[in-house]
Amino acid sequence: MRGFLLNRLSQSLVLLLIVSVIGFVVLNLIPGGPLAQFGLDPSMTQADLDRLKEQLGLNRPLWMQYFDWAWRLVQGDWGTSFRDGAPVLDVIGRHIFATLLLMGSSTVIAIAVGTWIGIRGATHRYSVFDYLGTVGAMVALSIPTFWFGLVGIYVFSLQLGWLPAGNMYTIGDGSALNYIHHLILPSIVLALVHVAIWSRYMRSATLDVISQEFVKTARAKGLSERRILMKHVVGNALLPMITLAGMQLPSILTGALVTETVFTWPGMGRLFLDSLGYSDYPVVMGLLMFSAILVILGNLIADVAVALIDPRIRLS
Repeated sequence: MRGFLLNRLSQSLVLLLIVSVIGFVVLNLIPGGPLAQFGLDPSMTQADLDRLKEQLGLNRPLWMQYFDWAWRLVQGDWGTSFRDGAPVLDVIGRHIFATLLLMGSSTVIAIAVGTWIGIRGATHRYSVFDYLGTVGAMVALSIPTFWFGLVGIYVFSLQLGWLPAGNMYTIGDGSALNYIHHLILPSIVLALVHVAIWSRYMRSATLDVISQEFVKTARAKGLSERRILMKHVVGNALLPMITLAGMQLPSILTGALVTETVFTWPGMGRLFLDSLGYSDYPVVMGLLMFSAILVILGNLIADVAVALIDPRIRLS
């Protein structure tokens, strides 16, 4: 098990290094560079820009800038925001709770609903429910997340008035119930696509397990279908879903960016777009690295969980 962990950890570190290099190079190749926003100030002369570039170390070769940035990153110094002068980690820290709350709630909804639809679709194969689940999944996968968000706002906020159209809470009301009330619509919208993906994978995994010999043996012993399903089928079908949960993290983060924009949710997605528009490169790179760490860590935890459950994985 120790060798398995070291192997996965080394792969994760290499992947993180590749992400940092690509992200740093791409951001610095954008026209205007990191000082693009300062150049829009009419009072800023070329001499001022040159002096600022020297102060920030941007007049050095790109590879030297990268190593300096990476060394400070390892030491815990993620840079300072161009926008308000605050440390990047503090800026991200002010928005991380909102994003994790949205991602966590939507993931719970996607797993719970998707698992139920997938198992029921597999156990009632070719039924009306199965066909409806298939069609619904195709529709959810074909329509952009922002469209679901706009339709949800129009129907449930403007027409019915049941749910808030945006923001994380009502000013002056910081109760948990108020947070939940604002969370319902964006979390459901973000979960829709992942419900479709999870239900399709769960249906296939359940059908695969049902066709195994040990399930046929359990039927031959006279066990009820419900007991076979709960004791033998569901647990084995969920095993590959652990890996899927880790693989879905990048998609959930991307969907959170769109969902936060539609619902004016004060999370890292909105912060990323605002920082990109302001050319606040330290915050953009910080968000890129933080997201990469989150995704890699999620996949690493999923791999370890599968290895702990299934010894064939770690022994291979």
